[in-house]
Amino acid sequence: MRYLHTMVRVRDLNESLDFYCNKLGLLELNRIDSAAGRFTLVYLYAPLDAEQATHINAPLLELTYNWDSEDYDGGRNFGHLAYEVDNIYQSCQKLMAAGVVINRPPRDGHMAFIRSPDHISIELLQKGTALAPTEPWQSMVNTGTW
Repeated sequence: MRYLHTMVRVRDLNESLDFYCNKLGLLELNRIDSAAGRFTLVYLYAPLDAEQATHINAPLLELTYNWDSEDYDGGRNFGHLAYEVDNIYQSCQKLMAAGVVINRPPRDGHMAFIRSPDHISIELLQKGTALAPTEPWQSMVNTGTW
């Protein structure tokens, strides 16, 4: 058995692509538009999975956009997506600069949580061992839910 992808439904494809690609740094692998089904599927991969993605072996995130208006709430009951990052502090700083709320700051130098525009929780984990706790992260409080 091999992991293929995680699917999340999104209400605004452009807003979601801005979040996942421009802010989080994922890359688009392919897109499928189905006029008959009235939906668009967009498959994304993490930069370090690029070689695997071209061979269709990478873990993927599938964004499903239904063309007919629909509201999706309760994204937290989905669970969360998890991505490993090279430097948790730099990643969180970059996301904050792009307007993303850090719901659970990386106080421990290891883990942080953010949420997508559709309220999907995303866990960021420090690659390797945790970084030394440092300010301003160490004293930041949680914001909202994650």
